[in-house]
Amino acid sequence: MENTLHIIGGGMAGSEAAWQAAQAGVQVVIHEMRPTVETFAHQTGNLAEMVCSNSFRSDDDEQNAVGLLHWEMRQANGLLMEMADAHQLPAGGALAVDRDAFSNAVTERLRAHPNVRVQEGEITDLPTEGHWIIATGPLTSGALAQSIRAETGADSLAFFDAIAPIVYTDSIDMSQAWFQSRYDKGDTEEERKAYLNCPMTREQYDAFIDALLAADKTEFHEGETAGYFDGCLPIEVMAERGRETLRHGPMKPVGLTNPHQPDVKPWAVVQLRRDNALGTLFNIVGFQTKMKYGAQTKVFRTIPGLENASFARLGGIHRNTFINSPTLLDDQMRLKSRPNIRFAGQITGVEGYVESAAMGLLAARLAIAELTGKTLPPVPATTATGALVTHITGGAEAKTFQPMNVNFGLFPPVEGLKGGRRGRKDRYKAYTDRAKADWTAWLAG
Repeated sequence: MENTLHIIGGGMAGSEAAWQAAQAGVQVVIHEMRPTVETFAHQTGNLAEMVCSNSFRSDDDEQNAVGLLHWEMRQANGLLMEMADAHQLPAGGALAVDRDAFSNAVTERLRAHPNVRVQEGEITDLPTEGHWIIATGPLTSGALAQSIRAETGADSLAFFDAIAPIVYTDSIDMSQAWFQSRYDKGDTEEERKAYLNCPMTREQYDAFIDALLAADKTEFHEGETAGYFDGCLPIEVMAERGRETLRHGPMKPVGLTNPHQPDVKPWAVVQLRRDNALGTLFNIVGFQTKMKYGAQTKVFRTIPGLENASFARLGGIHRNTFINSPTLLDDQMRLKSRPNIRFAGQITGVEGYVESAAMGLLAARLAIAELTGKTLPPVPATTATGALVTHITGGAEAKTFQPMNVNFGLFPPVEGLKGGRRGRKDRYKAYTDRAKADWTAWLAG
């Protein structure tokens, strides 16, 4: 048992952690409660199942912190990036994947690995012996969450994460909708037409907002609080913040021309992104929601082009639990009170598929070093991976700690560069150049 790495959770972080350790020659046991214990959000018992979006977001490794994180994981021979690249869908500069093919491929690779064993069933208590990584994600089981609370003496923090609906492509009215990526972004014709667009006039937009605000919503249970993560706000919550909020957010009409009416500029545009390789499914971009199912169908069918939409999945909402990592974890991602346990993924307070997987990758490499009697130097805070782990293990303010996507605001500044919007392109390129050099050196060391 001492030479085995146990990983609780087979999501993004757990899957990447298992791959990194197994490739290093470490015996790995993935403890995954699905399908024995189901969640409302998951549809299968596969590893690395994508339950919210099918996008890993921007793949630009020179001007975007998420794209830089992609680059770092590829350099570290990350399984999830390899499988994402293999099952990529056109997404106009983003890295979107066929979610089922991606999850199936990750599952097959891990189950076929001679150093990996998948053990189904729920772990309900914090382990006292052995080497463990807890990567249970936003849907940590109640029993394990209670065990974590009992150990740390602190209440777990929580916010509500919402899921966007998925539409069958053949139910979309193409006499109103059209294919185009914003600003025609992409290197190929397929990339430049990666999104479906549904235009709205001002009157249609106002009617949509009215319907959205009046719709029946999911009620929270007694004792629950709704501290949403700003990067994944339900559309009705955005609408409640102001009638123009959606028009300047996921429904912004910029960079798009309606070929059906090229001389008429839409007041707002709803975008849908391909969700599978066949192109038979599209998800509504940015339309996470807590509306009840009946209300969703009614409201979404007021969108031009979706009047007869058929839904493969409606939106939903779930509790997302995470620990106060700045107070509970050391710089090796270990639980201070039980250093045989590391935490990784969304439960540490990072947000997003890529960020979760990156923390799984790092936790595994730290555990591998410990198992083999070595000590890894700290990951440079100038890298995307290092900026994230520095943030969650001490860089963030514990009293106001909330889930965080990777962003250049977490990086140490580059001296001598101009601030503000005008200098942003050069500044971001300097960040990514520095990060690539430092990450390459760290991996080699």
